[in-house]
Amino acid sequence: MQREGSAFSGLGVVMLKELSDHLTSIRMRVLEWLVVLIALAALYGAIQQIKDTTAEDPFLFLRLFTTSRDPLPSFVSFLSFLVPLMAIGLGFDAVNGEHNRRTLSRILSQPIYRDALLFGKFLAGLVTLAISLIALWLLVVGLGLLLIGIPPGAEEIARSFVFLLVTIVYAGVWLALALLFSVVFRSAATAALITLGLWLLVTFIWPVLSGALAQIFIPPDPRYTALGLQTPATAQLEQILARFSPSTLYAEIVVALLDPTTRALGPIYLSQLQGAVLGAPLPFGESVLIAWPQMVGMIATAIVLFVIGYVIFQRQEVRA
Repeated sequence: MQREGSAFSGLGVVMLKELSDHLTSIRMRVLEWLVVLIALAALYGAIQQIKDTTAEDPFLFLRLFTTSRDPLPSFVSFLSFLVPLMAIGLGFDAVNGEHNRRTLSRILSQPIYRDALLFGKFLAGLVTLAISLIALWLLVVGLGLLLIGIPPGAEEIARSFVFLLVTIVYAGVWLALALLFSVVFRSAATAALITLGLWLLVTFIWPVLSGALAQIFIPPDPRYTALGLQTPATAQLEQILARFSPSTLYAEIVVALLDPTTRALGPIYLSQLQGAVLGAPLPFGESVLIAWPQMVGMIATAIVLFVIGYVIFQRQEVRA
């Protein structure tokens, strides 16, 4: 049986309905206030640290994102921890919730295909996260202007804006993963627990496991060990394995964008330092080029996860 009309007929309706539900739900309000309050605490600590250590810094505005003050971590550290929780909170019951409420068959009986339903739910969640992150970014910019009193330069705004876009993509990766498990598992609790467990694994445990696996496959060279250095081949494999984690990719992108003095992500060889002025900032374009492979990797991860969920959803049987 062939389809009649576009496969994305009704996409706008699904997206607007889901977007309205997200923006007015108690769950989203709680997550938003949690992120805002914790981010404000981290931002306040960063501003106090910057005031205490005022110096001639051409990128003072970027320090708002990366500076920490004990016992609070930096603003970026909080985002890397809370953004996945927001995304998982929005997506873990996107599809199985319709199954449990027995509304999925009613929706699909309308002139709305599964393509439009799944894509509309993903877009609604991503737009909700984007609205929250843009508002948070504007809040940081406003408070920085108000409390520091130094307007950011054009390059600082450009770097922080690309950082905002990367954070939205990072949220999209976890939203796509939550949506995938929402399709696979009929129980919302099971989908939430497995998604959270996988997030904990790839964020906190996998970086440690990648180092252990690298040493198993490529044992350290005793000559480097005697000098207290890491074997280059082992370090390279460890870095490759660690980059299977979206959190590692996001952290590397943040370092390249918000620290203009970063010249490489990973081990730096003498050939890379030839002719370089240590401590000199790189132009904005070169910093983006350094982080470009990680950006493409995150975008590809989000697309692959969504496509897997899309294929599984297309093959599922929907009963009334």
